[in-house]
Amino acid sequence: MRNKITVVGAGHVGETTASFLAEANMGNIVLIDVVPDMPQGKGLDQSQAGPVRGYDVFVQGTNNYADTKNSDLVIITAGMARKPGMSREDLFTSNQKIMDAVLDGILPHNPNTKLLVVTNPLDIMTYHAFKRSGFPANRVFGQAGILDSTRFRCFIAMELGVSMRDVQAMVLGGHGDTMVPLPAYTTVAGIPVTELIKKDRLDQIVDRTRNGGGEIVKLLKTGSAYWAPAAATVEMADAVLNDCKRVLPCSAYIKGQYGIDDIYIGVPITLGANGVEKIWELKLSAADLKLLQDSAATYKEHLKILGYK
Repeated sequence: MRNKITVVGAGHVGETTASFLAEANMGNIVLIDVVPDMPQGKGLDQSQAGPVRGYDVFVQGTNNYADTKNSDLVIITAGMARKPGMSREDLFTSNQKIMDAVLDGILPHNPNTKLLVVTNPLDIMTYHAFKRSGFPANRVFGQAGILDSTRFRCFIAMELGVSMRDVQAMVLGGHGDTMVPLPAYTTVAGIPVTELIKKDRLDQIVDRTRNGGGEIVKLLKTGSAYWAPAAATVEMADAVLNDCKRVLPCSAYIKGQYGIDDIYIGVPITLGANGVEKIWELKLSAADLKLLQDSAATYKEHLKILGYK
């Protein structure tokens, strides 16, 4: 039997995620949005591309949450996108309301599903989804460090003129300005990047990574990134639906690891059929550990805006 995947939100990130999922033949997809008829049109269009693009799955567009029943994975992309000059944190209250509406629709039909959160502010919304759903922590996780690491990998490949496939990187912390790129855990075909790029230049690339999403917002002027976020999301979906046991940086619930407690933040995890199956504690330098703990402290303060203590 094919997997059933629900993508909530048929905007740029949602529709691109659905398209990438279909291209990977990962399962039948339900694309749901509150805008009447819009997801139906996009779903039908994507399904009709199947004979040419070589996939056999279908994309069902809908406005009815009942159509999502018994999904193996629910990917939540619904929410307001950032505009120029707007931080992820500016989105708190508006996207909290959207998340509440999504969960009210999803949970009655999917008590056993897993939630993959993409809505910004990512770590805050993932924590809220965890608390409001009542699901165990392993079944709620957010797409964060994979996207940030992907950007880091891209920038390093551009700098060195090498294949992006040969660059491996690790970015921890919150999915925002407090993220913590780790050059010490970043390699090119196994060669430490610190041996290939001088520190001052590498520091510039790290800074560009931290501001990678904002750079795209400024260039687009009327929207935010969606190709790379969708690709990162589908990598996570593949790990869950095909039980790949991938070691990936994702937003996961931390309870004591890295000296951090009761928060969702980007850390390396094993991601498989049971969701978050293991959290890996890397040996960080004192400086990097402080950056990670400072990032967590920032998000702790942000959670107070949503009423969490």
